[in-house]
Amino acid sequence: MAVFSKGDRVEVCSKEEGFLGSYYEATVVSPLHNNTLYKVQYKNLVEEEDQTRPLVEIVSADEVRPMPPRPTTPKEATRTFRYLERVDAFDNDGWWVGTITGKQGSKYWVYFETSNDEIAYPVSQLRNHLEWCNGKWVSCTKSLV
Repeated sequence: MAVFSKGDRVEVCSKEEGFLGSYYEATVVSPLHNNTLYKVQYKNLVEEEDQTRPLVEIVSADEVRPMPPRPTTPKEATRTFRYLERVDAFDNDGWWVGTITGKQGSKYWVYFETSNDEIAYPVSQLRNHLEWCNGKWVSCTKSLV
């Protein structure tokens, strides 16, 4: 498990019903209890009572991971995806894990197992799905077949 410091940019994996398989960008406000918990402030989520204020929560360390690597070249940023490839799609303020099921024009169809939805996205809203395992980013080869 990674150890984070105040100010680190991270992603938080939601374990709540209806949000499984989603990751939200956040900044560590402070580590708590010997880094077993983190107080985080979300980049895109807001308080229910005051939607002008970013949502701040205390989350378990196993729900926090570093920001995944960003594309470093224009070619990586506009790459193509393969049928049944695992991807993350940016929707509803977070990144959701899904599987490419087709392509229509410039959009890719993505199937989300947790919600049984299939939605089309432009390549700008997709990224490679990577897992944070033993301190390293690894490519996930899981598919629907």
